[in-house]
Amino acid sequence: MLLHQQFVRMAKKNASKLAIKDKSTGKSVTYSRALIGALILSSKFRKYDPGFIGIMIPTSAGCALATVGALMSGRIPVMINYSTGAESNARYAQKKCKFKTIITSKALLEKINCPLIEGMVLIEDLMESVTTGDKLKAALKTKMPLGMLLNSIHRGDEQDTAVILFTSGSEKDPKAVQLSHRNIASNIKSFGEYEKLREDDILLANLVFYHVFGLTVNLWVPFYYGMTMISYANPLDFQTVSKIARDEKPTIMVGTPSFYWGYLQKSEPGDFKSLRIMVAGADKCPDALREGYMKKHGVTLMEGYGATETSPVISANSIEFNKPGSTGRVMPGVSVRIENFETGEDCKTGEVGKILVKGDCVMKGYYDDPQLTAEVLVDGWYNTGDMGFFDEEGYLWHAGRFKRFAKVGGEMVSLVKVENVLEKYLPEGVQCCVVEVQEEKKGSTIVATVSQEVNKTHILRGMMTDLPAIYLPREFIVIENLPMMSSGKTDFRSVTRMVQEILKNA
Repeated sequence: MLLHQQFVRMAKKNASKLAIKDKSTGKSVTYSRALIGALILSSKFRKYDPGFIGIMIPTSAGCALATVGALMSGRIPVMINYSTGAESNARYAQKKCKFKTIITSKALLEKINCPLIEGMVLIEDLMESVTTGDKLKAALKTKMPLGMLLNSIHRGDEQDTAVILFTSGSEKDPKAVQLSHRNIASNIKSFGEYEKLREDDILLANLVFYHVFGLTVNLWVPFYYGMTMISYANPLDFQTVSKIARDEKPTIMVGTPSFYWGYLQKSEPGDFKSLRIMVAGADKCPDALREGYMKKHGVTLMEGYGATETSPVISANSIEFNKPGSTGRVMPGVSVRIENFETGEDCKTGEVGKILVKGDCVMKGYYDDPQLTAEVLVDGWYNTGDMGFFDEEGYLWHAGRFKRFAKVGGEMVSLVKVENVLEKYLPEGVQCCVVEVQEEKKGSTIVATVSQEVNKTHILRGMMTDLPAIYLPREFIVIENLPMMSSGKTDFRSVTRMVQEILKNA
């Protein structure tokens, strides 16, 4: 199934229904208006080079319709991260994927102080150039029978690339992930069946579209099912997002634990009570966060797991199957193997190993990087770089990145496990991140960073009842604002660097 063609089907079927309520601009767009807008943008995009086209616009009706319009015109959207180094990210994308045109917003460039670089086209200028004739032509086109309308836009194949997304680049240069229409559509179908999504659901879209979680669940899920999307451009505006949830009464929301912490602290009791499905992903979901949402809003915060390379959802908890602490059951149509990282054999139930994934959701590969693709994709199995295990009931448990295991005294120690136990003994509202620091004389040391001063003796005494001595942090360091990536994940690399610097100067 082609994503832009599915959007057209839903727009024809739900013409008068609200497609997008954009809370950043105050504009509301019906499906018929959204279709007209996407057709107009599609005709404008045809003037630019075929192939890739950059999209660097905040979460909004404009960004959603530009993404659809790009596909309608036969172009492939390359989603560009504007929150961390917009200029260098835009130039990197142009160079990596060998294209020129980037659709962006004048308001955004001014806000983030990014210069206009060669190839950038302002969406404000594009919209100003729209004539009455353009609008009439697009409006008439929407009246065509569905088959004729679908034939008038780019057709293509479900194996065609639907988007290029960049990984966070926390280890090396960002990788350009190619996801096909089939990858994303199959993942939406699996996620939708499993979570029992409905056409009358209202989705709160506050994640950025240049990350896979936002692109698939916030942009394409509502268009695939013909839902209403409530969009807001800044997930870090915790108070406003909480107010939007209270006023608009969404039924579906996804986010990262760090964002959910912000909403929990800044919301009034019951702001999120309308939510039927609330899923946290991209990072582990602490028990205290789940308990906080149940206590304050009466809603069940469920955990899921995914990766950019898997479009993204691999497993999730649902209303029917929910085991707090686990990342839920594997999506229908997706296969997961847990492989012993030394022998390559399948792990037994409860045994931690490498998480490998196979299915229609697995990416085509990294663009222009066959060597790196071959390293992570073997016989269709994608090596996530994560560690985990299955329990006796078939729930998948995430044990952390392979790189988030420290070898201490010859034993593999899961830093995520240490964090999970540490969180149990921290005062309410204190956040933590556990890292490994290499020292010449002492070897690997486990260090806990916390967002405020804590009683270390009391905490370590509690942790000793749950963990062997080798797992316990040797140091506690206060970092008030733990660095976060734009995806909402904790930036472990930056935390590690900060800890090394603090210890060096101590």
